[in-house]
This record gives sequence, C-alpha cells and structure tokens, in this order.
Amino acid sequence: MISIVVACGTNNAIGKDNRLLWHLPADLQFFKKTTLGKTMIMGRATFESIGKALPGRRTIVVTRNASWQAEGTEKANSLDHALEMCNHNEEIIIAGGADIYQQCLTKADRIYRTVVDMKPEADRFFPEISEKEYRLEASELRKADEKNPVDMRFEVWERNDASR
Repeated sequence: MISIVVACGTNNAIGKDNRLLWHLPADLQFFKKTTLGKTMIMGRATFESIGKALPGRRTIVVTRNASWQAEGTEKANSLDHALEMCNHNEEIIIAGGADIYQQCLTKADRIYRTVVDMKPEADRFFPEISEKEYRLEASELRKADEKNPVDMRFEVWERNDASR
C-alpha cells in the first residue's frame, strides 16, 4: 500500500524556501505516529529541510544527483525506482515534497492530510484531492491550544476502487 502524509494550509500551501510553514507539536506527533516503523520516500530537498534520517523509519531519498548521499538513507534516481526498492506488503509513506506528491497522487491508496487553519504565503503546494478518486474516511478537528496556536484537522482519504 502506498500512502501520502502531508500537512498543508487551507490554500494547500506546504512550504516556502524549502522550509515548513509552521511548528505544530500536534502535527509532528501525528506524523510520527503515521510513519514510525515504515518506509518513507521523499525528495532530496525535503530530506535536506528535515536535516537527518528520522529514527525508526527506513528513508529512501529521490535525487538525480548520482554522488548525493546521507547517513541513514538509501538513494533512488526516480520515484518509480524508490517504489521498486520497497516491499509492497507494507505501507509505504510518501513524505514530499511537491514534485513527489504530484507524481504519486495517481499511485497512492491513502492520504493522511493535516489541514492547518491558515493560508500562508508559499512557493510549494499540495495538489487538489479529487473526490472522484478519493473519499474522506476520517476527519478529526484539533482545536488550538498553548502549544499549537491554530486549529488543524487530521484527515484520512482512501482511494475509490472505481478510480483505478
């Protein structure tokens, strides 16, 4: 199974200048719970914005740079190559960025999406989710608090079988 994990603003904004647009502990906990023990695939710029391989996850980085390497990661030269490296009996997590999300939207079975209640300025966006292809299976509102200054909604979208 191929799943996408993403946090975006209500305008689908996901990043600017290769940086996240917010620091929300509740979303980071959701990300950790969703990805721990799984294989994550991400683009090189996304990996570099994180800065290191995250513990408890296999990390495959997609890059065209043949000499690129980072401790704790495996390298693939395309999304398809990265997917070929995976065991498809497990849940594979696509963790960004925008180009990888765009390539993967037609391949993914599930989308874990955090919608942050703001419309930040951005230069990277998550593609629109087609309700012909996906249906919203779960949605949980998380109200703002002292550590998370904005409301957010944790959503799980499942691919409609007929869209394959």
